[in-house]
Amino acid sequence: MIYRLLRKILFKVDAERIHSIMHTIGAFLSSYQIVWRTAAFFYRRYMPSLRSTVAGITFESPVGLAAGFDKPGELIDMMYGLDFGFTEVGTVTPRPQAGNPQPRLFRLQQDRAILNRMGFNNDGVERFVSALKKRKSPIIVGGNIGKNKDTDVSIAEIDYRACAQAIAPFVDYITINVSSPNTPGLRSLQNATELRRIIVAVMDQVHTSKRRLPVFLKIAPDITDELLRDILHVVNETHCNGLIVSNTTISREGLHTDVADVRALGDGGISGAPVHARAVQLVSRCYRLTNGALPIIGVGGIFTADDAYELICAGASLVQLYTGLIYEGPSVAYRINRGLDRLLRRDGFTSITQAVGSSYKNSVQ
Repeated sequence: MIYRLLRKILFKVDAERIHSIMHTIGAFLSSYQIVWRTAAFFYRRYMPSLRSTVAGITFESPVGLAAGFDKPGELIDMMYGLDFGFTEVGTVTPRPQAGNPQPRLFRLQQDRAILNRMGFNNDGVERFVSALKKRKSPIIVGGNIGKNKDTDVSIAEIDYRACAQAIAPFVDYITINVSSPNTPGLRSLQNATELRRIIVAVMDQVHTSKRRLPVFLKIAPDITDELLRDILHVVNETHCNGLIVSNTTISREGLHTDVADVRALGDGGISGAPVHARAVQLVSRCYRLTNGALPIIGVGGIFTADDAYELICAGASLVQLYTGLIYEGPSVAYRINRGLDRLLRRDGFTSITQAVGSSYKNSVQ
């Protein structure tokens, strides 16, 4: 209730400006252990039913923060305090880049959505690593990596390898991002030939480091069944450890916001409620095509425990949110975790792992 009142004020300010202000405040608070530990005292509760091991990593909760919210990795400890089971930071590129011209972040309030065309704006991998070194909480951290805008797609694997090499000692898993719609040519890297080169480069780099980290691939929701099958073939062939399904969508179908208003905002990917049904369908397809053998992190339109549970039952072992944090406020993970525990007990499950893919399992019985 308090956040809903505060949100009315926050939403009167330009979306990127208020995000920057709140990020600065959050980073300041996150730098003090007493703050995030106090938050953890009130928000975090050990719930055995939500504990699971995915890709060799033990997660106390399946609810994570998606990449893009904390690009520089300065809010890691605060996310622990707010009851997130894990957080994914980035996207980071080898060299700093400004991203696309502003304005580039917009709210679609009628749709509970965000439209962005940020363009991998970040301070580069060196500063990123400096932030990662400061983490003190035990939260699981993923590092989301991409290529610089001016790096030709024909040699994109060089950028991905460089990022993997730099961050491997300081994260728990790595995500290859080839699915953002806001870097020219990036989504073309989802084709089999380019994708194979990138995954192999990252996997080779990770395997030569002291820590053999899991590597996830983040895919777009706007892919054909044929491309999905090609991607899954490459993932299997390269022994990539899992999928993140999915990124923002370039589709404008089914929006409640006036068509002319959306068109006036320009290009970009949409996240939030309009992506949820699409994400559920894609998670389900990936789960069915892999017979549940490949770990999936489901992303798209998660605001409530019911939203998260739908993705889990479709086949996601873990879930991530971004837009839900903006619309629902800092207690969103706390509420979703408790809601998930209730839903599991309602359906007779003692563990979140039993619910993963249960919609598919029930359909084939």
